[in-house]
Amino acid sequence: MAPTGEAPGGRVLIGLMGDVMLGRLVDEAIPTVGYAYPWGNLLGVLRSTDLNLANLETTLTTSSDPAVKIFTFKAAPDRVRVLSEARIDVCNLANNHILDYHGPGLVETLEVLDVAGIRHVGAGRTAVEAAAPVVVERRGVTVGIVGYTDNEPGWVADEGRPGTNYIDVNDIPRVQSDVRALKERVDLVIVTIHWGPNMRLKPTPGFRRFAHAAIDAGADVLHGHSAHVFQGIEAYSRGLILYDTGDFVDDYAVDPRLRNDLSFLYLVQADGAGVAALELIPVRIANLQVNRAEGDDYRLAVDRIAALSAEFGTEVVEAEPGLLRVPLAVRER
Repeated sequence: MAPTGEAPGGRVLIGLMGDVMLGRLVDEAIPTVGYAYPWGNLLGVLRSTDLNLANLETTLTTSSDPAVKIFTFKAAPDRVRVLSEARIDVCNLANNHILDYHGPGLVETLEVLDVAGIRHVGAGRTAVEAAAPVVVERRGVTVGIVGYTDNEPGWVADEGRPGTNYIDVNDIPRVQSDVRALKERVDLVIVTIHWGPNMRLKPTPGFRRFAHAAIDAGADVLHGHSAHVFQGIEAYSRGLILYDTGDFVDDYAVDPRLRNDLSFLYLVQADGAGVAALELIPVRIANLQVNRAEGDDYRLAVDRIAALSAEFGTEVVEAEPGLLRVPLAVRER
């Protein structure tokens, strides 16, 4: 696959990324720099995929009633055009910021995304809506996406209160039941989950058990995010586990050791039989914009993802300049 985002015939190309935070300084800059600015030189790739999925790490609301917490994020509702510029098709909303402006802020975010034609998972007006998967078809491949978070257990949705699709990572029966039910309806299942504490480079054994259980039940990809730094990739059974995909757009301070400004655009190729290939474009966030990583930044990102993934027995190699590949075992298709 070429790094422009082109997939061979008969396959769907899915772009996965970590946190997209459009609040604070990003929100303030948009009127000056424009809606496309945050995507930098990744915009062409994002516009050429068949499906893009991101964790939306902010509300889109006019509310002036923040929750009592250290960081509360919101962006003006018209900033949804930032997502549309990059053809973000589905947003995970199961995270620790979607109720930063309480139920009304969440509901307004849902309405703004709906008007823009952007699908969403992981949060809703009721528990049923929050748990509902999204099903989309691209190139003849039916993709089902379900969203969870283990953050902010007090924000769980119920029948009378908007909230998130909260899950405890020890609740293996629940995730397996959800995945099995969704797999009966679709060719490809993606579990997207906002989990764990910030700035952790490796998943705990409990997180690995949860991820393995989801794949064992029929999930094809587990798309993790929340740590603000990327973690290793595990090619497990017939699926892919992206334990944490880091950050993609934000205004965050950068830890000089952990380098939370570095991550990847993860490009998954799949067909009706499941995942066929995974490639990665190393990226760096700077000046409220994501671009391809270069020089020492590129080398640090490549070496770190290779080392972290090797601990799971997964190889990450440079396919060509600026593009990494995870070789997958030949599978019956």
